[in-house]
Amino acid sequence: MDPKVSDPPNAPPAIASKPASLALSIRLNGKLHELDVEPWVTLLDLLRDRLGLTGTKKGCDHGQCGACTVLRDGQRINSCLTLAVMHNGRNITTIEGLANGEELHPLQKSFVANDALQCGYCTPGQICSAVGLIAEDQARTIDDVRELMSGNICRCGAYPQILAAVCEVAFGPKS
Repeated sequence: MDPKVSDPPNAPPAIASKPASLALSIRLNGKLHELDVEPWVTLLDLLRDRLGLTGTKKGCDHGQCGACTVLRDGQRINSCLTLAVMHNGRNITTIEGLANGEELHPLQKSFVANDALQCGYCTPGQICSAVGLIAEDQARTIDDVRELMSGNICRCGAYPQILAAVCEVAFGPKS
């Protein structure tokens, strides 16, 4: 009979082995990335901590402020609320991917022209959200834009300028 081996009395519990990383393939700002990612890593943490794209901001980490808004296949999402591995094979666009070289995206230009930023912390999320809003083609009025942008908080209170910037691109310049 084989003797049983047991832990000595008062020994700390055995440490579970670390779960394996998962393969992830995403097209980020037009460039394909093949990565190994732990299953608990959020898309926001992947972007900021692993890929160095710090334009996307971590505000509340609970999906309530919109600072982390990015585009997944053209639709706006809060990157703090989703795991990176859930986006295998998807296209992700961050604020860094909106400009075409040195040529700013029309919304970036409009934010500058309308002075729609103060501290700038919310600006990347505001702009990505506005790009998604315009692509959704649901806003018909200024009130629609206000409602559809309500998931993005600006602690500085630049809402009138943000609204003007988004409406200028969505509906054309004021006459």
